[in-house]
Amino acid sequence: MSATTTTRPAPRAPVPDTPHAGLGRMLRFALRRERVRVPVWAFALSALIAYFAVAIEAAYSEPGALQARAELMRDPAGALMSGPGYGLEDYTFGVMVSNELLGMLAVAAALMSVFLVVRHTRADEETGRAELLRAAVVGRYTLLTAAVLTLVAANAAVAAGLTVALTASGLVFADSAAIGLGTAGVGLVLGAVAAVTSQVVEHARTATGSAGAVLGLVYVLRGVGDAQQQGGSALSWASPVGWAQQMRAFVDLRWWPLALTVVTAVVLLVLAYALVVRRDVGAGLVASRRGRAHASRGLVTVSGLTLRTERGSLVGWAVGLAVFGVLSGSLAQGIVDGFEAQPELRAVFGVDATSDEVLLAALSAFVGFFAMAVAVHAVVGVGRLRREEAEGRAAAVLVAGASRTRWVVGSWAVTAVSSSLLLLVSGAALGVGAAASVGDGALVLELALGSLAYVPLVLVFAGAGVLAHGWGRAGTWWVWVGLVGSIVVGLYGPLMNLPEAVLDAAPFGLVPAMPAAELDVVPLAAMALVALGLTAGGLLALRRRDLRA
Repeated sequence: MSATTTTRPAPRAPVPDTPHAGLGRMLRFALRRERVRVPVWAFALSALIAYFAVAIEAAYSEPGALQARAELMRDPAGALMSGPGYGLEDYTFGVMVSNELLGMLAVAAALMSVFLVVRHTRADEETGRAELLRAAVVGRYTLLTAAVLTLVAANAAVAAGLTVALTASGLVFADSAAIGLGTAGVGLVLGAVAAVTSQVVEHARTATGSAGAVLGLVYVLRGVGDAQQQGGSALSWASPVGWAQQMRAFVDLRWWPLALTVVTAVVLLVLAYALVVRRDVGAGLVASRRGRAHASRGLVTVSGLTLRTERGSLVGWAVGLAVFGVLSGSLAQGIVDGFEAQPELRAVFGVDATSDEVLLAALSAFVGFFAMAVAVHAVVGVGRLRREEAEGRAAAVLVAGASRTRWVVGSWAVTAVSSSLLLLVSGAALGVGAAASVGDGALVLELALGSLAYVPLVLVFAGAGVLAHGWGRAGTWWVWVGLVGSIVVGLYGPLMNLPEAVLDAAPFGLVPAMPAAELDVVPLAAMALVALGLTAGGLLALRRRDLRA
């Protein structure tokens, strides 16, 4: 007698019956992942505006003090760096927010949105998390929709926080809400841009960089357009940042420019949804090129490999800084004319002499602005170490024979050299634009060499990033807090009525404003020693811990 066995067929995985199946669970998961980041962004921006309200009231308590500051906005350089310059006849705190602070708020919301969308789309696909999630009952559009809804919630939180902060400062609710919604609108547009780039390319770093390049472009368009004509020109309307500022809050409020941001965001999101079904999970519409069968000798070294993987980002940074540098320098003659017409503005740059000295002081201030951008590049560059370790590529490099010291030093060296080159490029580009404007070719060399004074400070931030990576526990958030705080103090310190001691001790205030100021080697040497100490501390800490799996 023989027994027979029956084999049951393996159960089939449930098939999602709708494109948005499982959306509720994925949305709750996405919101849970952002439960700390989004409140921090919203609180930081709202608290900054609330502090500005108190500081400006104290700093400009004298009658006519704010009106004197309004004269800066009539200068093309002031419009380039801040806003269109409307409402200058009656310059109140609300008008100052619209002209000088809204652009900064919009850029911050845009960065938050780009990072958020890429983190929930392309980054999840690159790490394999998206494939794991799609193993459940999840529709084709579910993950993208969850990211979009999280994006909307994040920008709504920012808008609400800004509205409450401005209203609590005594400003009109409707105009305060316009500032909040305009900021959120720019965030939605750039988040939608990131949703599109996440479908086009295969890597999260490329998607973030592409969306960041769009953000840089729209900010440059806004700046150049506002510098061409008081109140903004036709070029200003080519930028979502310009749309937010053209709502003219606290002067002549109009809501219809907000519709431009909504329509643009919707169009871009429709494009992202159309693209998501035209590719496989984990792939991009633009496939990566196949590499050579044999690597060149340069790729055998850690520095060569790092330079190869980061060259696209480096070229993008160089082009962006060069374009913005030439555009900024081209305003040189306008700066000279503005200061000659309004001699009282010379005190802003600490000069009381010839037009040449006024121009050099103004251009030296621009060099400091570019150094702040390069410092961001440096922190992002060393942050690559953390990503490489988390995604397992660092282990492959170490297994191939490279020591931990060689791995870190190789990446740090690429960041140091590339940051120095970016400073040179930005300084030279600024000099080229200024030389073409005023006819003084010597400005090219002066500004290019003067920009190198910021190399030690940039390396301090890079060293802090290495230390944060080597320590490995707290993450790099404190490095970003320090860098962003230094930039805010450098840009808005006098406006915030900070004590003189704080302004003098701020990192960017410690660097001589060359070429207008004389070279002071002592603070630069001290910064170089601090940079080396931070980097060495990061190396020692990394050697005493295990790699993250």
